[in-house]
Amino acid sequence: MHKKHHHKKKRPATKKWSAKLHLWFGLSVGMIVFIVSLSGTLYVFKDEIQNVLRKDAIELKKETITSQPLSVELLREKITLELNEKYPLSSIEIPLDKSKSYGFLYYKKNKKGWNYFQEVLINKQVYANQYTGEILAIYDEKYDFFTILKYIHWGLLLKADWGAYVVGIPVVIFIIMLITGIILWWPQNKKARKGRFWFNWKDVKTWKRKNYDLHNVLGFYASFIALLLSVTGIYFTYPYVKNVFNFTLSGSFELPKEKELKSPDSLLGKNISVFDLAAHETRKLYPTSSSFRFPLNGKNKKGKDLKNIPVTVYQKDGRFSERNILIFDKYSGKLLANKPHQNLSTAEKYSNANYDIHTGSYFGLVGKIIWFIAGLICTSLPVTGFLVWWGKRKKQGKKI
Repeated sequence: MHKKHHHKKKRPATKKWSAKLHLWFGLSVGMIVFIVSLSGTLYVFKDEIQNVLRKDAIELKKETITSQPLSVELLREKITLELNEKYPLSSIEIPLDKSKSYGFLYYKKNKKGWNYFQEVLINKQVYANQYTGEILAIYDEKYDFFTILKYIHWGLLLKADWGAYVVGIPVVIFIIMLITGIILWWPQNKKARKGRFWFNWKDVKTWKRKNYDLHNVLGFYASFIALLLSVTGIYFTYPYVKNVFNFTLSGSFELPKEKELKSPDSLLGKNISVFDLAAHETRKLYPTSSSFRFPLNGKNKKGKDLKNIPVTVYQKDGRFSERNILIFDKYSGKLLANKPHQNLSTAEKYSNANYDIHTGSYFGLVGKIIWFIAGLICTSLPVTGFLVWWGKRKKQGKKI
């Protein structure tokens, strides 16, 4: 009798190369993917947690609320004298809800620092009662748990300029891993398809098989959100990614540049109520907004001198996507420009929304929950993937 020989079907070249790339890249950047995924996942509910922890500082006691708040200039002077910090107050955030306190920020960077702790000289959040002038709480954001998580996620606590690339390159590799992972997951026939969408552990006893299924099934379900998270992440790092988005959405690689408005009242003496005039006009123009922010030290985020007072108005609490920009003369407080959200180009709207999409807040609480679960799965993938490789390696080592 002749023995029948059963030949194994040859693996397609795409799956073969996908398996190699998936393995090589996974072993090379797995640890960074784990750290970036975990830090990003833990950061998702930062606002909700801090709002509870800082409730006494954010929400004012009813008996202290009066019809009119103290002037911004008076509050600034009071905080400056009381805290006696080395650096000036950099900005203020004013909520439209009269029962919530004003938020003052001290922020200063050192360009020569090579890591996060050297680069950020000061980052303090001060909550003050705008009716009494009382300082309600001071938080050193530089050492805050969520701030450190954010900077781990952005650049592994390295200098922002090049730390972003230390994370950005592994994220690009992770995108390739996600694509190759989908190719490897894709079943070749109907029989194989059944075990790819859910766990079938009825007759499975080995941890290796269960671990493989965890990597395979959970990885598939999370891969599409993980792709979105990764692309919105590298949007911050690589200008050409942003350019592709701009061109796709608005037909131009560059976002419209802001025109520098010259202060017509530069020859006049500075009005001491300039900040209050700007705040009053902002409340009048956007009465249904959540809050607005403007600089107090005449500097932008990069430390350059501002020719005017830019006011950023946030339409919804905890969201950066829907914002309006107002420009006021820094000498007289006159309104020079009003740029509402609805008048922005599609590319500009997306640019404002990218952060919210990346964190899940753009889709509300449900979006955050989904993003959190997807983040946990992304955090587990390097671990389960490594165990799959380790299990196969030990098995191959036993062969004679």
